[in-house]
Amino acid sequence: MTILLSDPRVSAIPVDDTGEPLVALPARLGPARALVRSGVAERLLRASALLPSGVALRVVEGHRPVAAQRAIVERYSAELRGRHPHIGDDELRTLTSRFVSPVEVAPHVAGAAVDLTLVDADGRELDLGTPIDATPEQSDGACYFDAPGIGAEAAANRALLAGALGDAGLVNYPTEWWHWSFGDRYWALTVGAPAALYGPIEPDAADAGETAA
Repeated sequence: MTILLSDPRVSAIPVDDTGEPLVALPARLGPARALVRSGVAERLLRASALLPSGVALRVVEGHRPVAAQRAIVERYSAELRGRHPHIGDDELRTLTSRFVSPVEVAPHVAGAAVDLTLVDADGRELDLGTPIDATPEQSDGACYFDAPGIGAEAAANRALLAGALGDAGLVNYPTEWWHWSFGDRYWALTVGAPAALYGPIEPDAADAGETAA
């Protein structure tokens, strides 16, 4: 059974923040130059080196400010409320968390998560079954990592992505093939760590100038 970010077991995980700074990812991991914790950056670089020649990671988003996270939650919750006008608040929170995390446990807010895909040597995105950020409704569930019927090529590319990122220590959020994290509460619950390594963080002026090696 899939554990969602709204599950009380996630929020029950304590946070023992390491104090690692946010750093900008190098351009070879995508033009977004996303900000992530330095430990996450190290693992993404490790994962990149594990990919075969001609295939690369493209990170499209890393750290997300609290206000941006809250706005996505509110927008998607409103969409779901429109589809299910009689839904209860608890069920709405659960359904919403398939696509966007509650703010208080959000891996992106902690600088612990990235949204990413694979590209070829010419920078063209490989087939991963759905676009990044396709909701369960838009994709008819194909956004789930283990979704059936996505096609052999997409399944193979997802396996390639998972092999590299998993070997580098990141974990996937099963409802979003593109979402991978390290050091957050969901990661801690998944791997059995006693505490999360990263809690909410906001960038300062120095972060924009720091770049992962």
